Amino acid sequence: MKSKFHLYDALVIACIIVPCLYLASVYASLPATVATHFGIDGKPDQTGDKSTLWFVVCLLGGVSIFSYLLIRFLPKIDPKKNVQYSTATYNKIAIAVAVLVSGISCLIIRAAQVGRFEMGNMLPVLLGVFFAVMGNLMHNIKPNYFVGIRTPWTLESEETWRKTHQLAGKIWFFGGLLLAALSFFLPAEYAFYVLMVTVAIMALIPVGYSYIYFKQLQKTNHPQ
Repeated sequence: MKSKFHLYDALVIACIIVPCLYLASVYASLPATVATHFGIDGKPDQTGDKSTLWFVVCLLGGVSIFSYLLIRFLPKIDPKKNVQYSTATYNKIAIAVAVLVSGISCLIIRAAQVGRFEMGNMLPVLLGVFFAVMGNLMHNIKPNYFVGIRTPWTLESEETWRKTHQLAGKIWFFGGLLLAALSFFLPAEYAFYVLMVTVAIMALIPVGYSYIYFKQLQKTNHPQ
Protein backbone atom coordinates (compact mmCIF):
# COMPACT_ATOMS: atom_id res chain seq x y z
CA MET A 1 0.00 0.00 0.00
CA LYS A 2 2.83 2.39 0.81
CA SER A 3 4.35 1.93 -2.63
CA LYS A 4 1.01 2.90 -4.18
CA PHE A 5 0.85 6.07 -2.10
CA HIS A 6 4.40 6.95 -3.19
CA LEU A 7 3.33 6.43 -6.81
CA TYR A 8 0.28 8.66 -6.37
CA ASP A 9 2.44 11.35 -4.76
CA ALA A 10 4.87 11.23 -7.69
CA LEU A 11 2.06 11.46 -10.24
CA VAL A 12 0.53 14.51 -8.56
CA ILE A 13 3.93 16.23 -8.37
CA ALA A 14 4.50 15.46 -12.06
CA CYS A 15 1.11 16.95 -12.95
CA ILE A 16 2.10 20.15 -11.14
CA ILE A 17 5.60 20.35 -12.60
CA VAL A 18 4.70 19.75 -16.28
CA PRO A 19 2.81 23.06 -16.79
CA CYS A 20 5.56 24.93 -14.92
CA LEU A 21 8.24 23.46 -17.19
CA TYR A 22 6.12 24.20 -20.25
CA LEU A 23 5.63 27.84 -19.23
CA ALA A 24 9.30 28.26 -18.33
CA SER A 25 10.36 26.92 -21.73
CA VAL A 26 8.21 29.39 -23.70
CA TYR A 27 8.11 32.36 -21.31
CA ALA A 28 10.92 34.32 -22.99
CA SER A 29 9.22 34.07 -26.38
CA LEU A 30 5.85 35.31 -25.11
CA PRO A 31 4.86 38.94 -25.78
CA ALA A 32 4.69 41.25 -22.77
CA THR A 33 0.89 41.27 -23.02
CA VAL A 34 -0.95 38.01 -23.57
CA ALA A 35 -4.56 36.88 -23.82
CA THR A 36 -5.85 35.83 -20.41
CA HIS A 37 -9.51 35.10 -21.19
CA PHE A 38 -11.35 33.82 -24.24
CA GLY A 39 -14.90 33.73 -25.53
CA ILE A 40 -16.60 30.50 -26.55
CA ASP A 41 -15.45 31.15 -30.14
CA GLY A 42 -11.83 30.96 -28.98
CA LYS A 43 -11.13 34.66 -29.53
CA PRO A 44 -9.46 36.63 -26.70
CA ASP A 45 -11.67 39.11 -24.87
CA GLN A 46 -9.24 40.05 -22.08
CA THR A 47 -5.48 40.58 -21.91
CA GLY A 48 -2.89 41.00 -19.18
CA ASP A 49 0.80 40.91 -18.36
CA LYS A 50 2.42 37.59 -19.19
CA SER A 51 3.51 37.21 -15.57
CA THR A 52 -0.18 36.54 -14.86
CA LEU A 53 0.35 33.11 -16.37
CA TRP A 54 2.60 32.14 -13.46
CA PHE A 55 -0.15 33.07 -11.04
CA VAL A 56 -2.69 31.00 -12.98
CA VAL A 57 -0.40 27.97 -13.22
CA CYS A 58 0.50 28.15 -9.52
CA LEU A 59 -3.14 28.63 -8.56
CA LEU A 60 -4.22 25.56 -10.53
CA GLY A 61 -1.31 23.62 -9.08
CA GLY A 62 -2.56 24.60 -5.63
CA VAL A 63 -5.99 23.22 -6.55
CA SER A 64 -4.37 19.89 -7.40
CA ILE A 65 -2.45 19.79 -4.12
CA PHE A 66 -5.49 20.76 -2.06
CA SER A 67 -7.69 18.13 -3.75
CA TYR A 68 -5.11 15.41 -3.24
CA LEU A 69 -4.42 16.24 0.41
CA LEU A 70 -8.12 16.54 1.15
CA ILE A 71 -8.72 13.04 -0.18
CA ARG A 72 -5.76 11.71 1.81
CA PHE A 73 -7.32 13.02 5.04
CA LEU A 74 -10.93 12.03 4.30
CA PRO A 75 -10.74 8.75 6.26
CA LYS A 76 -10.01 10.76 9.42
CA ILE A 77 -12.83 13.27 9.09
CA ASP A 78 -15.65 11.35 7.39
CA PRO A 79 -18.49 10.81 9.92
CA LYS A 80 -19.68 7.71 8.08
CA LYS A 81 -16.20 6.13 8.30
CA ASN A 82 -16.68 4.53 4.89
CA VAL A 83 -13.96 6.43 3.04
CA GLN A 84 -11.31 4.02 4.31
CA TYR A 85 -12.96 1.30 2.23
CA SER A 86 -12.64 3.39 -0.94
CA THR A 87 -9.11 4.71 -0.48
CA ALA A 88 -7.77 3.30 -3.76
CA THR A 89 -10.73 4.72 -5.67
CA TYR A 90 -10.34 8.16 -4.11
CA ASN A 91 -6.63 8.24 -4.88
CA LYS A 92 -7.46 7.51 -8.52
CA ILE A 93 -10.00 10.33 -8.47
CA ALA A 94 -7.36 12.68 -7.06
CA ILE A 95 -4.97 11.73 -9.86
CA ALA A 96 -7.72 12.25 -12.46
CA VAL A 97 -8.37 15.74 -11.06
CA ALA A 98 -4.63 16.52 -11.10
CA VAL A 99 -4.30 15.39 -14.73
CA LEU A 100 -7.36 17.45 -15.71
CA VAL A 101 -6.03 20.59 -14.02
CA SER A 102 -2.58 20.06 -15.53
CA GLY A 103 -4.13 19.72 -18.99
CA ILE A 104 -6.13 22.92 -18.53
CA SER A 105 -2.97 24.75 -17.46
CA CYS A 106 -1.17 23.62 -20.60
CA LEU A 107 -4.10 24.68 -22.80
CA ILE A 108 -4.04 28.14 -21.21
CA ILE A 109 -0.30 28.49 -21.83
CA ARG A 110 -0.70 27.35 -25.43
CA ALA A 111 -3.50 29.84 -25.96
CA ALA A 112 -1.29 32.64 -24.63
CA GLN A 113 1.38 31.61 -27.13
CA VAL A 114 -0.82 31.81 -30.20
CA GLY A 115 -3.19 34.56 -29.01
CA ARG A 116 -6.23 32.38 -29.57
CA PHE A 117 -7.73 29.35 -27.89
CA GLU A 118 -7.14 27.39 -31.10
CA MET A 119 -7.60 24.13 -29.21
CA GLY A 120 -11.07 25.13 -28.07
CA ASN A 121 -12.27 21.63 -28.86
CA MET A 122 -9.56 20.13 -26.69
CA LEU A 123 -11.10 21.34 -23.43
CA PRO A 124 -14.36 19.42 -24.01
CA VAL A 125 -12.29 16.41 -25.08
CA LEU A 126 -10.24 16.65 -21.90
CA LEU A 127 -13.37 17.02 -19.77
CA GLY A 128 -15.07 14.18 -21.63
CA VAL A 129 -12.23 11.79 -20.84
CA PHE A 130 -12.28 12.99 -17.22
CA PHE A 131 -16.02 12.31 -16.94
CA ALA A 132 -15.53 8.85 -18.45
CA VAL A 133 -12.82 8.03 -15.91
CA MET A 134 -14.99 9.32 -13.07
CA GLY A 135 -17.91 7.27 -14.34
CA ASN A 136 -15.77 4.16 -14.36
CA LEU A 137 -14.88 4.76 -10.70
CA MET A 138 -18.33 5.88 -9.54
CA HIS A 139 -19.69 2.48 -8.54
CA ASN A 140 -16.77 1.93 -6.14
CA ILE A 141 -17.54 4.99 -4.01
CA LYS A 142 -19.02 4.12 -0.62
CA PRO A 143 -21.57 6.42 1.09
CA ASN A 144 -19.85 9.54 2.47
CA TYR A 145 -20.38 13.29 2.85
CA PHE A 146 -17.60 14.46 0.50
CA VAL A 147 -17.39 12.57 -2.82
CA GLY A 148 -20.13 11.31 -5.11
CA ILE A 149 -23.81 12.07 -5.73
CA ARG A 150 -24.64 13.48 -2.31
CA THR A 151 -28.37 14.15 -2.12
CA PRO A 152 -30.62 13.92 0.95
CA TRP A 153 -31.90 10.60 -0.41
CA THR A 154 -28.55 8.93 -1.17
CA LEU A 155 -27.21 9.98 2.24
CA GLU A 156 -30.32 8.62 3.95
CA SER A 157 -30.32 5.23 2.24
CA GLU A 158 -27.26 3.12 1.39
CA GLU A 159 -29.31 1.19 -1.18
CA THR A 160 -30.33 4.45 -2.86
CA TRP A 161 -26.68 5.53 -2.85
CA ARG A 162 -25.62 2.26 -4.50
CA LYS A 163 -28.28 2.29 -7.22
CA THR A 164 -27.81 6.00 -7.94
CA HIS A 165 -24.07 5.61 -8.37
CA GLN A 166 -24.51 2.59 -10.61
CA LEU A 167 -26.71 4.68 -12.91
CA ALA A 168 -24.51 7.78 -12.62
CA GLY A 169 -21.43 5.73 -13.46
CA LYS A 170 -22.95 4.59 -16.75
CA ILE A 171 -24.21 8.07 -17.64
CA TRP A 172 -20.87 9.70 -16.86
CA PHE A 173 -18.84 7.04 -18.65
CA PHE A 174 -20.80 6.97 -21.91
CA GLY A 175 -21.64 10.68 -21.74
CA GLY A 176 -17.96 11.51 -21.34
CA LEU A 177 -16.93 9.31 -24.27
CA LEU A 178 -19.67 10.81 -26.45
CA LEU A 179 -18.63 14.35 -25.50
CA ALA A 180 -14.98 13.61 -26.30
CA ALA A 181 -15.86 12.01 -29.64
CA LEU A 182 -18.23 14.78 -30.77
CA SER A 183 -15.79 17.52 -29.78
CA PHE A 184 -13.30 16.31 -32.40
CA PHE A 185 -15.73 17.16 -35.19
CA LEU A 186 -17.75 20.13 -33.91
CA PRO A 187 -16.75 23.81 -34.17
CA ALA A 188 -15.45 25.13 -30.86
CA GLU A 189 -18.57 27.18 -30.07
CA TYR A 190 -20.83 24.16 -30.66
CA ALA A 191 -18.55 21.92 -28.60
CA PHE A 192 -19.03 24.36 -25.72
CA TYR A 193 -22.83 24.05 -25.88
CA VAL A 194 -22.60 20.26 -26.13
CA LEU A 195 -20.40 20.36 -23.03
CA MET A 196 -22.96 22.42 -21.10
CA VAL A 197 -25.84 20.11 -22.08
CA THR A 198 -23.81 17.00 -21.22
CA VAL A 199 -22.87 18.35 -17.80
CA ALA A 200 -26.50 19.27 -17.09
CA ILE A 201 -27.70 15.78 -18.02
CA MET A 202 -25.00 14.07 -15.97
CA ALA A 203 -25.86 16.21 -12.95
CA LEU A 204 -29.66 16.25 -13.08
CA ILE A 205 -30.57 12.68 -14.02
CA PRO A 206 -28.78 11.01 -11.06
CA VAL A 207 -30.29 13.57 -8.65
CA GLY A 208 -33.79 12.98 -9.96
CA TYR A 209 -33.27 9.22 -9.97
CA SER A 210 -32.09 9.23 -6.34
CA TYR A 211 -35.35 10.91 -5.28
CA ILE A 212 -37.57 8.58 -7.30
CA TYR A 213 -35.76 5.42 -6.20
CA PHE A 214 -35.80 6.49 -2.54
CA LYS A 215 -39.56 7.05 -2.67
CA GLN A 216 -40.09 3.68 -4.34
CA LEU A 217 -37.92 2.02 -1.72
CA GLN A 218 -39.97 3.62 1.04
CA LYS A 219 -43.20 2.30 -0.48
CA THR A 220 -41.71 -1.19 -0.75
CA ASN A 221 -40.43 -1.22 2.82
CA HIS A 222 -43.50 0.47 4.29
CA PRO A 223 -46.52 -0.55 2.21
CA GLN A 224 -49.83 1.08 3.05
